[in-house]
Amino acid sequence: MKRVVIIQGKPGSGKGTQANLLSWAKGFFHFDTGKEVEWIVHDPHKQSDPIIQRERILWDGGKLMTPEWVLNFVTTKVQEIAKAGLSVVFSGSPRTLFEAFGDKNTPGLIQTLEKSYERENIFFIFLDVHSDASIFRNTNRKVCSICKIPVLANHPGDKCPICAGQLYKRVLDTPETIKVRLEEFENRTKPIIEELGKHNYSVNKISGESMPFEVHQKVLKILGYEMRK
Repeated sequence: MKRVVIIQGKPGSGKGTQANLLSWAKGFFHFDTGKEVEWIVHDPHKQSDPIIQRERILWDGGKLMTPEWVLNFVTTKVQEIAKAGLSVVFSGSPRTLFEAFGDKNTPGLIQTLEKSYERENIFFIFLDVHSDASIFRNTNRKVCSICKIPVLANHPGDKCPICAGQLYKRVLDTPETIKVRLEEFENRTKPIIEELGKHNYSVNKISGESMPFEVHQKVLKILGYEMRK
């Protein structure tokens, strides 16, 4: 049975980590919207494109990117994943009401997923963390330059624990930019949670401040997987 899991939460709440764990444990395709668009806007071969220039300014400043541009990109990729017969977990989509629900002329991501996977196979998870934890995690975390895995703030050294690649800090991970991203989340992403209720979807809330393996166990329980002892 193909499934869709959409993980929402503030920056640094563990969305990417939980999506990776679900991918590794259960074979979900992890669609990391942030990672995908970061590659696009920083592609040296695309820097003369005025649209890419516009989106890069938004990205590097911590602002959400143009919803129409993001929705078109994500919808195309989702249809490819569905045709391949894969379950998919999102960490970073949708981020605006338009991306989630579209308008009278444009179907949103939720509508596209309903057609490809059927409504009962779509699950929403909200990882709840305090804003202070979000700022601390983001300003202290690093990302592997090879496998792109985010590394916990307390990891010693500058080598990735997975592939030994060099760790680096993202442009986005400064206190000033994170505060902008938190404001963007509160004003533009969080309203999606309320709107989902109006569409008769349940959102499963989990504390994102627990250890990653504990959060992962709760995610598996929500999805109905039997827990291994």
